[in-house]
Amino acid sequence: MITRYERMIAARYLLPGRGEGFIFLVASISLVAVALGVAALIAVMSVMNGFRAELFDKILGLSGHAVIQGYGGRIEAWEPMAAQVRKLPGVVSATPLIEQPLMGSFAGRVEAVLVRGMTMADIKGTAVIADNVRAGTLDSLRPGPDGTQNTVAIGARLAEALGARVGDEISLINPAGESTPFGTVPRIVAYRIGAVFEIGIFEYDKALVVMPMPDAQTLLRLDDAVGMIEVVTDNPDRVGEIMAPIVPQIASQAVVADWKSLNAALFSALVVERTVMFWVLSIIILVAVFNILSSLIMLVRAKTRDIAILRTMGASRAALMRVFMTVGTLIGGLGIALGCVLGFSLLHFRAGIVKTVGSLTGTNLWDPSVRYLTELPSKTDPLEVVGIVALALLLSFLSTLYPAWKAASTDPVQVLRYE
Repeated sequence: MITRYERMIAARYLLPGRGEGFIFLVASISLVAVALGVAALIAVMSVMNGFRAELFDKILGLSGHAVIQGYGGRIEAWEPMAAQVRKLPGVVSATPLIEQPLMGSFAGRVEAVLVRGMTMADIKGTAVIADNVRAGTLDSLRPGPDGTQNTVAIGARLAEALGARVGDEISLINPAGESTPFGTVPRIVAYRIGAVFEIGIFEYDKALVVMPMPDAQTLLRLDDAVGMIEVVTDNPDRVGEIMAPIVPQIASQAVVADWKSLNAALFSALVVERTVMFWVLSIIILVAVFNILSSLIMLVRAKTRDIAILRTMGASRAALMRVFMTVGTLIGGLGIALGCVLGFSLLHFRAGIVKTVGSLTGTNLWDPSVRYLTELPSKTDPLEVVGIVALALLLSFLSTLYPAWKAASTDPVQVLRYE
């Protein structure tokens, strides 16, 4: 334990003495460097965590934890299959779904779209859609008897690309249309826009068209068949284990794909990027620690006479080591505290900072078409913050060992003889 007089000496050495301005400057730079390293780690790791969490929640919120895809894009007897899946332990729901890439047009503009047919209960029960309606209402979606002049909901970016608003009619083009003596004539059906939603994932907002299941079956000429069955489980991490018993039973009709296989490349890339960013940014703290080391070495050199006097007055080697270890650790600790404040401030004002920097540089720092998400996310992991703080404290402590040992090794007889 450090004694009272050792704390007093350590506090005194933190302040610059006569002719020690340069040492104080180096120590201040060390403190700022530690703060910047800690702030960068907290901010970047929180953004990476938020990015993964947002993608995970919204992708799984739309596609479920697993899908049973029929061969040829059709599952004829889907009701018995869905009932069979619901009996599996761990399965929360199994619902029919239709997804098909088509073309959409409005006022001469044509865009690639992803038509998604769902039951009305599923449309209103899908939180990522129902909670993010920007215009219109999902209550306006009603299937019609003839499959024409019915209502759909479209993504906000798709609405912008087409220049369409709620109440306008867009045409969906199905290349697999009617066969005639002159070839296949594409099927073109007009739908009124009843709602515009913004999920927050650019790729979905740019292409998704949601419609009631009967309308999708009519448009795609599926009769009573569906394209797939969406499965939600009580534990996404165990989805493979939960779905394993049903795989051999439906192997002749369909194939099972879970979220891990469907999005393996994306989530694997995020894990690698997150790990690399952590270790790269840790180098900033390591550089700051070397600054602490150099400032303590200079401090020991400047205080050689004081150390000799303290030794002659009875100060032990261990006491001197504790003094200089305390000085270095305090510099690191103050830098860590400042870094935490700076890091959380950056996270709080991240949207404004990105907008301001983009305005000053004339560039779009967060392009949704490249970044998937429309807004910069953030999710701070308390355990991760504790780990960052512990790493910075450990490195700061280790940097004090050599200077403290050097101070404790000072021979007072030799110093006082020549000074």
